[in-house]
Amino acid sequence: MQLNQTYIKLCNVKIYCEYGINEKPPLLLIHGFASSIYTFNLLIPLLKEYFSIIAIDLPGFGRSEKSASFVYSFQNYAKIVADCMDYFKLKEVNIAGHSMGGQIALYTAKVIPEKIKNLVLLSSSGYLKRANRALIFCTYLPFFHYFIRRKVQSKEVREHLKNVFYQQSLITEDYIEEYGKPLQEEGFYISLMRLLRYREGDLSSMELKNITIPTLLLWGEEDQVVPVHIGHRLANDLPNAKLITYEKTGHLITEERSNEVFKEILNHILI
Repeated sequence: MQLNQTYIKLCNVKIYCEYGINEKPPLLLIHGFASSIYTFNLLIPLLKEYFSIIAIDLPGFGRSEKSASFVYSFQNYAKIVADCMDYFKLKEVNIAGHSMGGQIALYTAKVIPEKIKNLVLLSSSGYLKRANRALIFCTYLPFFHYFIRRKVQSKEVREHLKNVFYQQSLITEDYIEEYGKPLQEEGFYISLMRLLRYREGDLSSMELKNITIPTLLLWGEEDQVVPVHIGHRLANDLPNAKLITYEKTGHLITEERSNEVFKEILNHILI
C-alpha cells in the first residue's frame, strides 16, 4: 500500500500528512523535536502491512506550516493529534511517539484516554521542566530567533546527527539532506522560539500514574539525548508499562533498531 500525501487544516494550521487507511488497526505516528515524518522512514514500510498508518509533521516542523501565531504548547500539540483523529473519523487509535512526540502522545492520552488503545513511546522525553523565566523573557526580544538560528547553525548537520546515532556509519548523505532542510527556513527558527516560550513542563509522576493505557517503552542504552534512566522512571510511573532496551543504540532508535522496534510494536498491539 502506497501512502497518500496531503495537507489538512487542523487548529487553523496547515499540516502535512501521509496516510493509508483501511480495515487494519490505526497507528498514528508522532515525530520528535526538530524532526519530521522522516523519523519513521524505515518503520513505515514495515508497519503499513499490518496497520492503517497516519503520520503528521507537527506544526513548526517538516513540511507543515511554521505558524507565527500558533501557540506551541504540548496541550495544543495534543489537540492537533486529537483533531487529526477526528478528521479521519478514528475512534480507537494506537499512537507511537518518538522523543518529544512521546510526550505529546502522553498529553493526548491524558486528554482523550477513551480514544487511545495502546501507546508506544520511543526514547520519549520525560520529566523536563518548563524553560526558566529569563529564557522565556528573551523570546519576546526583537530578533531573538536570529540568535537561535546562529546557535543551531554553529554545528554542521552531521554533528547534530552524531548526537542521535550510536552507529555513526548509519549517517548517510540522505539523512544529512533530509534533516538539514528545515535549517534553511526562517520560519523554523520562529517556531523554535515560540516552542521555547510556550512549552509546558512534561507530565509529572502523579499525572503519569493516572494513565492506565497499555504502554510499550523502547530505548537505546546509549541514548545521549534522553538517557535510559528516563525510560526506567517512566516504566515505574506508568501503571501499565513495559520497558525494553537495546545495547549499542542511541536516540534515533527508529533508524538503528527498525526491525526490532517493528516486531515489538506488533507484539504489543496485535498479539
